[in-house]
Amino acid sequence: MENHTQEELKAHLLATNEQFRSLAEQHALLKRQIEAIESKPHVTSTDEIEEQRMKKEKLRLKDRMNYILAHTGTASVG
Repeated sequence: MENHTQEELKAHLLATNEQFRSLAEQHALLKRQIEAIESKPHVTSTDEIEEQRMKKEKLRLKDRMNYILAHTGTASVG
């Protein structure tokens, strides 16, 4: 039940909160870029460094999204 409520809150924030939506879009873009590096047949040391940088940034974005979720908390979703 709580997970369902969490998903509803995420959907609500994506629809109504520009900051949350922007963070989610950046997070998704980084995820795709990381997957592109990981799918290369040969990964260079430069690729590995860039991948680690992107993973740290992706985690930072997720932390910010979780902060917004936590502080929106019990606000009405519907």
